[in-house]
Amino acid sequence: MIRQLPVTSADFRRHARRRLPRFLFDYYSGGAGREWTMAANVADWANVKLRQRVLIDVEGIDTAARLAGEDCSLPLALAPIGLGGMAARRGEVQAVRAANTAGVPFTLSTVGLCGLNEVGKAAASSDHPPFWFQLYMIRDRGIVETVIDEAWAAGCRTLMFTVDLPMPGPRHRDPRNGMAEPGLHAKLLKISQVLARPGWLWNVALKGGPMSLGTMNPHVPAASDPDSFRRWIDTQFDPTVTWADIEWLREKWKGKLLIKGILDERDAKAAVDAGVDGIVVSNHGGRQLDGVASTAAKLPAIVREVGDRSEVLVDGGIRGGIDVFRALALGATGVLIGRPWVWALAAAGEPGLNRLLAGFREELRLAMALTGVNRIEDIGPDCLDRD
Repeated sequence: MIRQLPVTSADFRRHARRRLPRFLFDYYSGGAGREWTMAANVADWANVKLRQRVLIDVEGIDTAARLAGEDCSLPLALAPIGLGGMAARRGEVQAVRAANTAGVPFTLSTVGLCGLNEVGKAAASSDHPPFWFQLYMIRDRGIVETVIDEAWAAGCRTLMFTVDLPMPGPRHRDPRNGMAEPGLHAKLLKISQVLARPGWLWNVALKGGPMSLGTMNPHVPAASDPDSFRRWIDTQFDPTVTWADIEWLREKWKGKLLIKGILDERDAKAAVDAGVDGIVVSNHGGRQLDGVASTAAKLPAIVREVGDRSEVLVDGGIRGGIDVFRALALGATGVLIGRPWVWALAAAGEPGLNRLLAGFREELRLAMALTGVNRIEDIGPDCLDRD
């Protein structure tokens, strides 16, 4: 039977579920606790109503924007996804190529499968500016310094520092599936799930190159195996990190610095005062503290606090171009998408991600046309229906 082609984020999610081993699909798609915050991230964008306008000349719609000093075809970047390279063969390489084709930034995770040099070479093959890199502050500051130096050497000029992970959240799907769990039962459970997806086993696990974490592998022996690295990194998340560490990082990094994981306007102000170039309003996709507010709910107050001093990006629950428009109307400079791009990659590889990003752009153009705006900078509170 020939199935329908996936078009929306939800379509790609369904296809990804059929292709990925259960532990990997759940790792990408799950959240913390009872996953209420993860669900609210998606649902609350629907509460942001648009004001439809008609009989306005919208022939010259332009979705171009600038993020972190870079020209982009639309105000969107691919968010960092841990183990994103396991979604498809050399997944982060395919993702950065698709991002370059679409004219948007790709962000490589510290715990990506493909390393900085591999992704850097793929990015350098296009005319788009180099990729972004996401960093966790681990206890071993020597490794941190080495990795950010390597990121710069690989061509990265925007560093995204994740601040909402002093310790990992309770993601119950992972232990249910045996991820990072010791013992024979957990190992057999994962093997059975892999054998149930022979296409993924052949194309990704066997033919896709080393299953190691490319950026960290030269520095951490445990990075040669994702499960071992998870156990190692759980001991390396540093709960002592403070704003002084942000100032230290600001001194070390010569390029643009974005802070990801801001959910309170006081923290947003502290980040800007520390000299960062932008913040990402984020609750880690609902994967950390279940019960916090959605990013759609927190965005307006943060924009009021720091929007005139800093770029304000937002992630969490954005599933289409209309959600991008909603975020911009609430004051965001741009958005990041995470799960949608990894679902598209798992479902249909680089062509699938190309199709997803084209769909985001066309939906954004439609929203602009039917609200009567031609340029990204014209999107604002007047585009919302407050009645």
